[in-house]
Amino acid sequence: MRFDIDRLQAFYGASLGRMALEMLDKRVGALWPNANGLDVLGIGHADGLLERYRDSARRVISAAPEEQGAEGWPSEGKGLTTLVEDERLPFPDALFDRIIVCHALEESESPRRMLREIWRVAAPEARILIIVAHRRGLWARAESTPFGHGRPYTRTQLNRLLEESMFLPQASARALFAPPIGWGIITSAGDAWEKIGQVAWSGFGGVLMIEAQKRLYIEPGRPAKGRRVVKVPAKVPEKKTFRGRTEKSSK
Repeated sequence: MRFDIDRLQAFYGASLGRMALEMLDKRVGALWPNANGLDVLGIGHADGLLERYRDSARRVISAAPEEQGAEGWPSEGKGLTTLVEDERLPFPDALFDRIIVCHALEESESPRRMLREIWRVAAPEARILIIVAHRRGLWARAESTPFGHGRPYTRTQLNRLLEESMFLPQASARALFAPPIGWGIITSAGDAWEKIGQVAWSGFGGVLMIEAQKRLYIEPGRPAKGRRVVKVPAKVPEKKTFRGRTEKSSK
């Protein structure tokens, strides 16, 4: 059973949840500082991470699983939230340029089918950001938080799952190095915990974040793993970084 919307609201309304959202939002903003003229989709419970794109993107939609439920978002103006089925998203093919998946993959009945449906609605060369509980982190063991429910992942496991679903992992990061305890001394020092954790125990962040690009074509007749990716020609790639990791981007 999914961590339902009432408990999600309670968690993100408390000091620990507010700190967690702030740290994740900073990572998302470092990776995708803007979405000017793009179509953006959030799947799961990604409202707080989509907020920064409302004024610049061409379209922003928050899609919440039916079993989870949804809250009205944004609080004012036209509603941008819809309930969906994991494996039957109510959107046309190749629509979204950026997709954030948060509190969705861990509790999906079939993560592979969910990712294939995300592939369907992703535009050519689209980028997706998967945010999941990290199997080696403390947050995956904290049942009082949404990260303590469902299926946590290691980076190797999530990379393999993405590759099998025709996405090419581009960059990764770990976040939420603070212990999942709602003490003021912890929740008021989120930035300090992140800076210390990246140096002192970088392999044990509570959340794993992986950016991946949609694969357009692969050679037929070979297993998905290890097949050479054949991409549509694009302009000369630019270099960008995601918290110290260098990647190539054609957008």
